Amino acid sequence: MAEAERIIGTPDTPDTGRDGTEGDDARAGGAPGAGAREDGAHGAGAPVAASGTGGTAAETERPRGKRRIAVLFTVAAFAYALDLISKMIVVAELEHHEPVEIIGDWLRFEAIRNAGAAFGFGEAFTVIFTVIAAVVIVVIIRLARKLYSLPWAIALGLLLGGALGNLTDRIFRSPGVFEGAVVDFIAPKGFAVFNLADSAIVCGGILIVLLSFRGLDPDGTVHKD
Repeated sequence: MAEAERIIGTPDTPDTGRDGTEGDDARAGGAPGAGAREDGAHGAGAPVAASGTGGTAAETERPRGKRRIAVLFTVAAFAYALDLISKMIVVAELEHHEPVEIIGDWLRFEAIRNAGAAFGFGEAFTVIFTVIAAVVIVVIIRLARKLYSLPWAIALGLLLGGALGNLTDRIFRSPGVFEGAVVDFIAPKGFAVFNLADSAIVCGGILIVLLSFRGLDPDGTVHKD
């Protein structure tokens, strides 16, 4: 009982009996009466209520966090699968063939191998880009533990799926492990050739910038500068 009173505190207003004197006796340290028994009842019941409230809050927070993590990995798996399947089709049907025009000269599919970063930049730094992609993946996975924001889950899922897609090419395609050339095939007129993984990375990055401008953090809190 003493431990319960220490945790929840002693009520500021003592209980009052029929004649209004029992509260004074309890304040003066007199013999315990009905007020003492009621205090004991409250003391025994309060921790149970507090524990129940805390349990409810914890149960509310846990599914909320799990749902956001599930969204992240679902989006990542979808983006990765689309990129992987599209590259398999391109290698099988378009490589060593004439480009396929989709919208006249404005958009066509043309299979090329890119040893650089997204959109063909930095071909001399293939290994460095491979390491950067691996680091990004690790950081996103670690950040997922504190993820409570749905928009952030979608943005990070796009980044993760795109990074995994291009990293798969870096590891498994020629000329060698960590030096593989990425398969690109989307060729807009007057623009660099890219793939679906590049698109997912760019879309995820734009979404993160927008969320940052709005002050929304990955844990779901909103801050104002």
